[in-house]
Amino acid sequence: MNSQSASTILPEEDLLNTVLCNLKRTVREYTTATTESACPTIRQMFTDLTNDTLRLQGDLFHLMQQQNQYTPASKASRQEVDKQLQQSRKTQQQSHQFVQQRLGGVGQTQPLPQNQPNSQNSNYM
Repeated sequence: MNSQSASTILPEEDLLNTVLCNLKRTVREYTTATTESACPTIRQMFTDLTNDTLRLQGDLFHLMQQQNQYTPASKASRQEVDKQLQQSRKTQQQSHQFVQQRLGGVGQTQPLPQNQPNSQNSNYM
């Protein structure tokens, strides 16, 4: 099927939105495959696929946004984002401590990075 006949079946915006949704779904699937891979080579392959798909999804999102074909979600307040970020960091730290306790110090990992939020923006998105 050529692109001209595809566009008569479905408007371009709907087609791009479908592709965007499928890219987001694919990222979720690749992420699941990455976390379930025991083989380092397979894990790296899925990590690379995830990163490539995220870049493609981001490029498509920006293209659609520039053409006014995508309406982003409403902005979240800085307070809401900071609250969620704090909760996520707490959960991440607890998970890290749990794993370290169970490993008994075997295979020590580096401390988790503590990225500071950008204090210049009062809203995100």
